[in-house]
Amino acid sequence: MPVPQTMRAVLLTGHGGFDRLELRDDVPVPRPGPGEVLVRVGAAAVNNTDIKTRVGWYAKSVTTATPGDGALAAPPSPDTAWNGGALSLPRIQGADVAGEVVAVGAGVDPARRGQRVMVEPCLRAPMDWRPFQCLYLGSEVDGGFAEYVAVPAVHAHAVDCGLSDAELASFPCSYSTAENLLTRAAAGAGETVLVTGASGGVGSAAVQLARRRGARVVAVAGTAKAGQVMAAGASQVIPRDGDPVAALGEESVDVVVDLVGGAGWPALLRVLRRGGRYATAGAIAGPMVELDLRTLYLKDLRLFGATVLDPGVFKALVGYVAGGEIKPLVARTYPLEDIVQAQQDFLAKRHTGKLVLIP
Repeated sequence: MPVPQTMRAVLLTGHGGFDRLELRDDVPVPRPGPGEVLVRVGAAAVNNTDIKTRVGWYAKSVTTATPGDGALAAPPSPDTAWNGGALSLPRIQGADVAGEVVAVGAGVDPARRGQRVMVEPCLRAPMDWRPFQCLYLGSEVDGGFAEYVAVPAVHAHAVDCGLSDAELASFPCSYSTAENLLTRAAAGAGETVLVTGASGGVGSAAVQLARRRGARVVAVAGTAKAGQVMAAGASQVIPRDGDPVAALGEESVDVVVDLVGGAGWPALLRVLRRGGRYATAGAIAGPMVELDLRTLYLKDLRLFGATVLDPGVFKALVGYVAGGEIKPLVARTYPLEDIVQAQQDFLAKRHTGKLVLIP
């Protein structure tokens, strides 16, 4: 099938509410440059980062939780991209992409045409693989809320399995983030791992991936979702408004994987054992937390931030998927034109797993 000149895509035209998302059918199809492939997008999942980038939450001027109605009360400062700079607009968002390679740029093996791929959203190749630097799909470069996306060939990972595109698209962003958190914290077999926000995309992925490592998983999630979180691999679920210290006791956990932050944060350090590890890649309840430095140094704790993927994390994830070691958790799919409804449902947080758009 020939590649068209134009495509349907959702453009983020500025920071703000849902009205900043514009569906167009006349967007030029990107052409793969040297070392790149063009992927026909089969599916692209919705993530917290889509909401946060749209509203401008990454700006240092924002100190509140992600707004439930999809917009901030006041315009953010200009530093709204993942890299701390200004976001280039308009931008096609969408970090979670699965699809098929339909064209290749110079220097790429033509045999890659026709491959089913999962796209690694953390693009390190354009940054010459410098430590802790990347371009993020859907933030610094155009992503998957479109019919086509061009990405470095090395970041389009071939995958051979019977899962649908929607199921494959549930993995790249959330599961690589979760695996990176567990890798940074060196979570291992026989340890107890506490996962906050465990019914969300990254949280439910962390539950599965920690269980895959042989850890005992304690999850924090809404009571209505406890059964689904247990089915994903948790041994125990603490209610979202519960007290981890009361439920588990002081110094009872080896690793905390936190996606929530906010006012309840100090309790997470209290449940960590001496020498325990805390890793975070999100703060949906708010980025500002209270830290007692005595807890940190007297307990010899280690705190990790995790954004840029460690080497080998995504390749390992693709292997888990192809080998059936982890299962997709797709709550619902939507046509691309229903992106506003998908984001509204995402913010309502009545689902477990991923919401996925089909171009």
